Amino acid sequence: MFTNTFTPLYRLLAACLLAVVLAACAQDSGMPDSSGETEAGSEAAADTGSEAEADAADAAVAEDEEAEPYVFDRPFVPPSPPLTDLLGRGEYLVEGIAGCGNCHSGRDENGELVEGLEYAGNFVIEEPIFTAYAPNITPDPETGIGEWTDEQIERAIREGIREDGTLMGPPMAFAYYRDISSTDMAAIIAYLRSVPPVSREVPESIVNMELPPAWVEPVTEPVPDIPPSDRLAYGRYLSHTIGHCTQCHTPLAEESIGDFSRIGSGMNLYPLPFGYDWSALAANITQHETLGIGAWTDDEIKRAIVYGISRDGRELLPFMGYSYYEKVSDEDLDLIVEYIKTFPPSVAEAPAAEEH
Repeated sequence: MFTNTFTPLYRLLAACLLAVVLAACAQDSGMPDSSGETEAGSEAAADTGSEAEADAADAAVAEDEEAEPYVFDRPFVPPSPPLTDLLGRGEYLVEGIAGCGNCHSGRDENGELVEGLEYAGNFVIEEPIFTAYAPNITPDPETGIGEWTDEQIERAIREGIREDGTLMGPPMAFAYYRDISSTDMAAIIAYLRSVPPVSREVPESIVNMELPPAWVEPVTEPVPDIPPSDRLAYGRYLSHTIGHCTQCHTPLAEESIGDFSRIGSGMNLYPLPFGYDWSALAANITQHETLGIGAWTDDEIKRAIVYGISRDGRELLPFMGYSYYEKVSDEDLDLIVEYIKTFPPSVAEAPAAEEH
């Protein structure tokens, strides 16, 4: 999706920055959480080099396999509204699989979402070469996007270009959102225009690097809808395009957003997300039997996505947008799991903490 004007060094930097996206990243951490306990599962423990932790995790999995299989029993979540219901469809996507509020809603000093600041921005991502402030995307005319046209909002989401024509900095997932269907893009915009406006001035992001001429090729033709009847294609559309789950869960390659030859292998490190005092390591969600989720049942995968509970009963770190994914319909959740289970077994090395 990137233009050919990138230098190899810049594209490496851009790949790293774009990976620091927040909506959709189930993860474990080999580092202590705020209670001093370690959240690492069998896949993360194997990378820490701690044989004791790995043995304990394997024992937990073995014990779990002997127990009664977990049954995913949440209350029924109805299908998405039809495409003709733009507002309903937009709410379903934004409040669900897209999880826009996971980045764009205000948070307190403990990283918790603040009521009344939905989509009002100001979440901060700090890296050595940029400090990014998630903008206010409510329809407030002065501090939000109330004066933007639909076309300007669409271009910002797809291509990272502001209403004044300037290029946004990282880390929003433009290369993924570029392929959102035209119908769904209109639905997302309709919903964003319907949320309560919040007057909240957000600082301008600071980027200490030269931006490229463009993040992606411009979209000049309507983007077609993906029919849900094409199960794998629609599952990919939900997971990869709108939810951009593969952005966090795929290791980075030097010249691209991710090394998709190892899609789902995880091991991207996210230091101190949302202001928490722990770091998250993206889990391996390939069909690897021991380091991935190859031995997991569909219901166990659903529980991890929706409730943040791993196969062995551990609570996963609150970096992934579980409260948003809980609103994904039963039928869409089935398709997401079906698509994820196509990731072939693969592994990736966890990066050294000092590299971040």
